[in-house]
Amino acid sequence: MRKADLINNIAEKTGIPKVDVLVTLEAMFKEVKEALANGEHIYIRGFGSFITKKRAAKIGRNIKKNVAVEIPEHFIPAFKPSKEFVAEVKKLKSL
Repeated sequence: MRKADLINNIAEKTGIPKVDVLVTLEAMFKEVKEALANGEHIYIRGFGSFITKKRAAKIGRNIKKNVAVEIPEHFIPAFKPSKEFVAEVKKLKSL
């Protein structure tokens, strides 16, 4: 499913115009990005958590030049689904 499909589905189910759904989704995505960039976590009960995970510094390898490259520690965004979310997906997959 693409973003356009998601917008169409929400608009059909709620009766809200597609433009308003698009603006709302874009605002949500922007807020999630800003919160994670500022080191904040977002917890949505029954859905999951948007968090940042710390990756430790390590030594990588540039294969073309055959040299070791130091990769500094950094943070990556991650999503951790709630137990209810996982249970619902498992239930749907087993049908």
